[in-house]
Amino acid sequence: MLYLLSPAKRLDYETPVPAAIARRASEPLFTDRAAELVALMRRKSPAEVATLMKLSDALAQLSVGRYAAWQRQADDTNSKPALLAFAGDVYAGLQARTLKAADLDWAQRHLVILSGLYGALRPLDRLQPYRLEMATALPNACGKDLYAFWGDTLAACLDERLAAARGARVVVNLASVEYARAALRPALAARVVDCVFEDWKDGRYRVIGIFAKRARGLMARWAIEQRVDAPERLPLFEAEGYAFAPTASDRDRLVFRRRGVPA
Repeated sequence: MLYLLSPAKRLDYETPVPAAIARRASEPLFTDRAAELVALMRRKSPAEVATLMKLSDALAQLSVGRYAAWQRQADDTNSKPALLAFAGDVYAGLQARTLKAADLDWAQRHLVILSGLYGALRPLDRLQPYRLEMATALPNACGKDLYAFWGDTLAACLDERLAAARGARVVVNLASVEYARAALRPALAARVVDCVFEDWKDGRYRVIGIFAKRARGLMARWAIEQRVDAPERLPLFEAEGYAFAPTASDRDRLVFRRRGVPA
C-alpha cells in the first residue's frame, strides 16, 4: 500500500539533517526528467517566471537563482532528504524530524511525495531547492503543461512499486486535487482510497484547507508509526479530534470529521 502526499511551497534548508538520516539519503527516481524541466526554466527571465507561476518579483528572482544552482548530481551540500526539506502545513502535522530510523525506512517504502519537478519522490530522496507547482502551464515537448509532461509516468511508477511489494495494491490519496490529478490517471491499475478531513463550521461539516492539510500529515505519520498496510485499518485513525465518520463515507472515500475548529 502506498500513501500519496503533496509537496510544500515552503522549504527548510536551515535546520541541519541528523547524520543518521543523511546516511540514508537516496537518489530521486526521475532525475533525468527533472533535468529537462530545469533546462526549460533556465531559459526564462525573472519576469517570465513571475508571470508563469504568478509570483512576486522577489520570489521569481529566488526561483531563477535556484534553477541556476540546480545540479544533476545531488549531494549533502546542495540537497536535503525531501521529508525534511518540505515545511508546509502537511509536514507540520507529519513532524518527520521526530520519526525513528525504522519509521523512516518504512516511510521510504510506502510514502510517495508528488512533485511538479521531480514527479514522484521517496521521503529520503535528495531534494534540491526549487519551486514548480504541478498545475504550472509550462509548454514542453510533451504538451502544454506538466500534466502532459508527466503523462502516465507517475501512474506506472505507483503500479510498479505496488507490484514489487507484498501487500494490498492500494493507493491512499492524501494529496491535493492539483497533485493527485498527475498520478491518479485511468492508466493506474491500483485501487484508490481517498481520505477527506472535514471540520464543523457555520452549521455544517466542510473541508477547511489549512486544517485538512495538517490532518493529511497527521494521518501519514500515524500510518508510518502503526505500519498501516491494509485499507481496512484506515478508519481506525484518530488524531487532534478527527475520527472516522462512517455515515459520510463509502468504500473508497473515507471521511474523518472534527466537531470543534481550533481557535
